[in-house]
Order: sequence, then structure tokens, then C-alpha cells
Amino acid sequence: MASEQTYPLWELHNITKTYPGVRANDGISMTLYPGEIHGLLGANGSGKSTLIKILSGVHQPDSGSIRYLGQEVRLENPTVARQKGVATVFQEFSLVPTLTVAENIFLGQHLRKGGGLIDWPAMQRQAAEVLHELEIEIDPDRLVGELSVAEQQLVEIAKAILLDAKMLILDEPTTALGEHEIAALHALLRRMKRRGVSIVYISHRLDEVVSLVDTITILKDGQVVSSAAETTLDIDAIVARMVGREVKQHYPKERNATQAPLLEVHGLSSRGGVRNVSFSVRRGEVFGLGGVIGSGRTEIARALFGVDRITGGQVYLNGRPLSLRSPQAAIKAGMAYLTENRKADGLFFNFSGGPNTSSASLKKLTMLGWLRKRREEAMFNQYVNDLEIRVSHLSQPVLHLSGGNQQKVVIARWLFANSSVLILDEPTRGIDIAAKVAVYQLINKLTAEGRAVILISSDHNELIAMSDRIGIVRHGSIVEIREARDVDETDLVQASAEELMRVPA
Repeated sequence: MASEQTYPLWELHNITKTYPGVRANDGISMTLYPGEIHGLLGANGSGKSTLIKILSGVHQPDSGSIRYLGQEVRLENPTVARQKGVATVFQEFSLVPTLTVAENIFLGQHLRKGGGLIDWPAMQRQAAEVLHELEIEIDPDRLVGELSVAEQQLVEIAKAILLDAKMLILDEPTTALGEHEIAALHALLRRMKRRGVSIVYISHRLDEVVSLVDTITILKDGQVVSSAAETTLDIDAIVARMVGREVKQHYPKERNATQAPLLEVHGLSSRGGVRNVSFSVRRGEVFGLGGVIGSGRTEIARALFGVDRITGGQVYLNGRPLSLRSPQAAIKAGMAYLTENRKADGLFFNFSGGPNTSSASLKKLTMLGWLRKRREEAMFNQYVNDLEIRVSHLSQPVLHLSGGNQQKVVIARWLFANSSVLILDEPTRGIDIAAKVAVYQLINKLTAEGRAVILISSDHNELIAMSDRIGIVRHGSIVEIREARDVDETDLVQASAEELMRVPA
């Protein structure tokens, strides 16, 4: 429940923001109370990101007002917003890879000694303290560029929590986190709530939202379609208001697995930490990889795609031994990899969908060394129709597409490459429920065509529902393979607990 204090801490009145051709926020009003965790929900493109950028001082509203303790305030820029106690963890990281964790946490707010010199020991100590409070072991001296996506997410959260925040805004804070990290973050948010902080929480993981928040505001097409007073904490009701219709089946799994092995992996080891991994994936099968952050799931994917050097073992596709010395060799062999971080290494954001889709198979569209642009455009237009990719025009840069449509463009790339094995690493991260269902239907389409899918997901419900079999990964090894129907969330949580308690040899 929210704090017993009933006076508003922050108030938004009729916030409106228009971009050329788009009214992103259309008269949005919302009230935030002290000691309240307020869920802000909506499909991709509903206006959530614009609204929190206004609250963070990144953008200015065209009209409307923001009040703090009844007094109107103007959040002219991010620095002013921080000074007024607004701390934001954006979905897009704002970290400097070449700086250490401690330097990133204190970026723009260095602690100083009496003479004005930077107090490095104090910064190291406080960085370690906030990381300890999050129950995560990250050395403050490590370079951020060496961290996993999940670890970088925690550093972003630590940056915000270190501020004396009066309003903490979290935009998809758990998309890269495992169950243990999510539990630690939620426990910390509840402690901050007890201290009277107003928390705005944005997530597409609705089960986690319902278990955490006190109240919910839902946006659709830039407007409030369900206010805090109107919204019940019920997943089905929330989904219906978000997408404008009832989504009857969140996980529309189709069973297309055959008995014919397509991919066989024997004793695979890599420089990335994969250790003696063996498994097979059948035609039409979704083989899930379950485990906590750092267990080695992504490292297995990177080895199979030729990103990390293989140091032992053998991989067979259709009974043929593969030499996976590079991503180019893996693509040629029929492997595909949708990475966990599409923004860093999955898409060319200044390009439109056509060049992004053709990038792995340019030879199919060239003649005498020249790229045939009309054929490329026709090819992409076919995928726009087949995959229902929403674009305003074919030359629209993928930067301006929603997260779900960006994922579809990456999948289109591998369909055009005629890949027979697709590795999907967190394929629904940061996309709304309707887009998730679309991705699940694409997985069904792939398996119905006889392709094999390796699914990596930190969402236990998703992993169990959409997989045929699941391999549990610990310390770079698959220690157990089970039929998905014989796995429940408790099994995966227990596996995570064993991973956390075990010290690697």
C-alpha cells in the first residue's frame, strides 16, 4: 500500500507534446504521492517515453504544468531535474564504456575534498556501498565496457539510487536482469518507498508490475485511457486497456518439434567460458536455455555464432561438421543470432529496413558487384507484409520504429538469409504485450517451416511456455535437459539459487 500521507508530491496537469505529424502526449494528467510506487503502462508508442523525458528535463512540454508540493516547477534540462530530486533510469543506457563503474556512477556529480580535488576514495567507497545494497558483486574499478548488459543495467540503477531522489523513474529496469537481481531491486524500491520517495515504474513484464506497484496509469495513443483511480491490478484487464482488445493467449505455443536432429553440439568449449556443452536441437523445436545472469547462456550463443573462439568440441548441422571460426562462417552455414542488445550490435539505426534486412546476405541482391536497390526494396516490402512490420514508408530509418518492429526487422534479416537455426537471445526484451505475442507467432512460423530455435530468456514464464525442451546452464555448462512441460518456475528459481551459492572451481 502507498504511504498514509495523502498530499500529492508531484502533479502533472494536461501535459501535451507534439512532434511533426505526431501528438506524443495529449493532455496527460497524473498525481504521484509520497511513498507510492506508481506503474506507468502502455504499448510501444503510447507516449510513456516522451512523458518521462519531460519529467527528466530532456524535453519541454508544449503546454501543461508540473508541480512539486503544490508549487509549479520548470524542469528546464536534466541538470535542473536532478537538482530538484528527479532521478531517471532510461531504457537506453547513458554509460561511458571507457570509464570505471565508480566513475560512471558519479558522472557529472563528483565528490570533492576541501581543496576542490576529486575525492576518489570516497567515490569508490560509496559506489561499493550502493552496489552492495543492490546485492550485486561488481568491482567499482572495472571498466563499464567489460560488463554484461545486465551488469550495465545495474550500474544505471545505482547511478539513480545514489541521488537523494524525491522522484525515481525506472524505464524497463529489469529487462536484462535475472530473478535474483529483480528480487533485490524490488526489495530496494520498497525500502525507498518507506522513506517517502515517489517511484514511477515502467515495465512490460506485467506479472512483476502487479506484484510491486500500488497503483497504475495506462496510456494509449498519447492519452490516459485508465487513470490510477480506474485501473485494477489485474493482468487481463490491464492488457485489454493497453492494446484496446483482449489478448486471450499470452503464449500461443505451437508444437512443431520432430524427432529429426538438426543441430548437434558435442563437448563445446570456448574462450568465452563455455565448458564441455553437449545438446541437440530437432527440426521444428524450440530449445530453451535457462539460468541466471552470468551462467553462460549468451556465451553458448556467441560460440555457436563464431563470435567467441571455440577451443574444443564439435558442432554438426544436418550431420555436417561445422567450422565456426567467425560470424561470417556461421551465417554461411545457416546459423542466425538475434543478440540480447539489438541497439548495440543488432541493427544499423541510420539505415532503413531494407539495408538492415539484406546486410547478412548482400550477394543475393548484387550483380557484377552492384547492389540492386529495387530488388532490396521489393524484398523488404514482402517481409513488411509477411511479418506485419509497421513502417510509415519503406525508407523510414529503423531508429524510428518501435521495439517490436525492430525485432521483426532483425528476424527478417535471418529469414532472408535462409537460416535453419535461429538463436534468439532475450527476443521480447523491452517490447509490449502485443509485440511479444507477434514474436511468439513468428517463432511458431519458424518451427512450422522446420527451422530450429534456441531461445534464451530471463522471463521464466516465457521460457517454459514457448520451449519444447529446456537446458539449465550453470557456469558455462548445461547441467540438465528436461522437457519443458516437466519444468516449472520453482525449478528455475531453485537452479538460480544453486548457481548463486556455488563457487566456480
